Amino acid sequence: MEKWTIATEAEKSPDFRRVLWTGEHTQLVVMTIPPGGEIGEEVHEVDQILTFVSGMAKAKVGGETRNVEQGDLVVVPAGKKHNFVNDGPNPLVLYTVYGPPEHADGAVHKTKEEADRLEEEGKDEPPNS
Repeated sequence: MEKWTIATEAEKSPDFRRVLWTGEHTQLVVMTIPPGGEIGEEVHEVDQILTFVSGMAKAKVGGETRNVEQGDLVVVPAGKKHNFVNDGPNPLVLYTVYGPPEHADGAVHKTKEEADRLEEEGKDEPPNS
């Protein structure tokens, strides 16, 4: 059994992206987006559920934009273009579940730039891809 106090785990991670757990069908990831930063516009072939622990952002999913904050949850279905932009004064902290996994098991990306580079180099592939 894996167990976390997930909000605490997410809050203590300074990294842009940290994979906490990877299973056969899902993956748990925590993220911290600095003020003025963003996840980056993207489209996944997997479903994604994001839960916001602290901070504020503009959520853009499938052409629709909404404000999100602590306690909100956003579902991004596979194939939908999306981005989350931190428009608040504090870090945006969240945890997200991908189904199936989207990133390399145990991946830690300290910055968005590092995450983008590793993805481009093919070094952030999910297991069994």
